[in-house]
Amino acid sequence: MRVGVIGATGAVGKELVEVLGRRRFPVTKLRLFASGRSAGTRVKTPFGEVTIEEFSVEKAKDLDLALLAVSGDFAKQHAPALVAAGVTVVDNSSAFRLDDNVPLVVPEVNAAAVGNARLIANPNCTTAIAVVALAPLHRAFGIKRVIVSTYQATSGAGAEGMAELERETRRVLVEGEKARNEVFAHPIAFNVIPHIDAFQPNGYTKEEMKVVWETRKIMGLPDLPVSCTAVRIPTMRVHAEAITIETEKPIAPEAAREVLRNAPGVRVVDDVANKQYPMPLTATGQDDCEVGRIRQNLVFGDHGLDLFVCGDQLLKGAALNAVQIAELVPALKAAA
Repeated sequence: MRVGVIGATGAVGKELVEVLGRRRFPVTKLRLFASGRSAGTRVKTPFGEVTIEEFSVEKAKDLDLALLAVSGDFAKQHAPALVAAGVTVVDNSSAFRLDDNVPLVVPEVNAAAVGNARLIANPNCTTAIAVVALAPLHRAFGIKRVIVSTYQATSGAGAEGMAELERETRRVLVEGEKARNEVFAHPIAFNVIPHIDAFQPNGYTKEEMKVVWETRKIMGLPDLPVSCTAVRIPTMRVHAEAITIETEKPIAPEAAREVLRNAPGVRVVDDVANKQYPMPLTATGQDDCEVGRIRQNLVFGDHGLDLFVCGDQLLKGAALNAVQIAELVPALKAAA
């Protein structure tokens, strides 16, 4: 299968290449596309050495699969032309997520939504991690409402986000100077910032509203009450989320653990006596999302649950989920 990664030099693009290799995706020819700055650079991949090309639709139109790790504006401009040329496109940007004609997919939750689509949207990283844990609980107990607080790593803002954290930390600890921010709204080293993406008229940020809108679409619950507070924290990788749910049926922590133990994409890490719970350190590089700190919610009583989730947002929140989507597409299965 002829596969192209568009945006191959970014954090997600690099992960896409590695995930394709690790999952033994049936790649017969891998092509890597980026901006003109990177064109001509040769990089090692699981499929051999590949020369990065400057992207154009003309160059990419003979692909079977295009994995987009680009901005929403870029995706809006070029994805429809690729689809018109017969390419199956999995888009990591927000461009098409809320389009009624484009499936928004987390394979563990709504794989059937892929259907025969040739353009499929990958969710926001925070949403993807949350719904992997929420969906099995909804199937078992019925979810009435969701409250989420996120603790999001700097790599959620790309390679430049990680570089800013490293640069600021060195500046403070080694050089004894004040941190200077360029990527984030405020210095991120030794700080937390309750501001991700643009503020909306309702006081929420767009990142927070993405969790609301996308959770509803993926889970097929258009009226589900969801509230989110999204916070950037000074870690390199993995998003953590404190989630509270109210359920239609009574829910007990042990019953929830049993459901989650049997859920795809979930690893229950919940042994507080031995200080075992989800953490970015342990979830880094893992395909599964860690779920723990499972306990009865003191507000909603036997119809409420609190849990803590950690997921590698470059994997389940981006590259891994995109490749899992591609594995579901009937046209690609036929081409394999």
